[in-house]
Amino acid sequence: MTIPGPLYQQRLRKFIEQVTIYPVSCEKLACGRSDEEWLDAVLAGGARIVQLRDKVSDDRTLFAKAQAFRRKTAEAGALFIVNNRLDIALLAGADGIHLGNSDLPAAEVRNLAPDLLIGVSANTREQAASAKGRGASYFNIGPLFPTDTKAGLSTFLGEAAIPVFCAESDLPFTVMGGIKLEHVPRLTALGASRIAVVTALTRAGDMAEETRRWIAAIKQGKETGRKQQ
Repeated sequence: MTIPGPLYQQRLRKFIEQVTIYPVSCEKLACGRSDEEWLDAVLAGGARIVQLRDKVSDDRTLFAKAQAFRRKTAEAGALFIVNNRLDIALLAGADGIHLGNSDLPAAEVRNLAPDLLIGVSANTREQAASAKGRGASYFNIGPLFPTDTKAGLSTFLGEAAIPVFCAESDLPFTVMGGIKLEHVPRLTALGASRIAVVTALTRAGDMAEETRRWIAAIKQGKETGRKQQ
């Protein structure tokens, strides 16, 4: 497997040290607002990472959108992740890619693009345990709770999965799936300090202010956890 260089280490350090809320776009669940309006709002609210998740646009539209995301995240000093599409991530100069379990193999992506952050979805303990060996930078535990962003799901991991999955890997991780603001204290107490959300922000009346509220809640939860140690 190709060894990542200094750019990768810089990106990973920012992910570990700065990321709290991890906003994921979904234009169809944004109450009529565009992905760029969503992006402007979450960056204004202080997000240090965003993921462009668009499974409906044609390739040229998606590429143009990714270019705009790259420009605005660079100006804000935030990480830019593309969901699934390695070609778009590379062409737009993104910081990373997130891969689901039916997407491209993480190990092959790592060999081709050693400096990209690579996130992988972990729906089972085995997937969490294998994430590092597959070249992942982080893994996502989920879905924790029922969510509108995944149709047809009937199985949810629940918060109890967090310590179980984390015992399988020393990689940093995110959690996702139906998470509400009231869940944050319990999730941070279990060690989840990077929380990925879709509708919690896309459906908010004031997306920037809601982003600030989530960041404050996560930071408060982390601080409470440190004091209790």
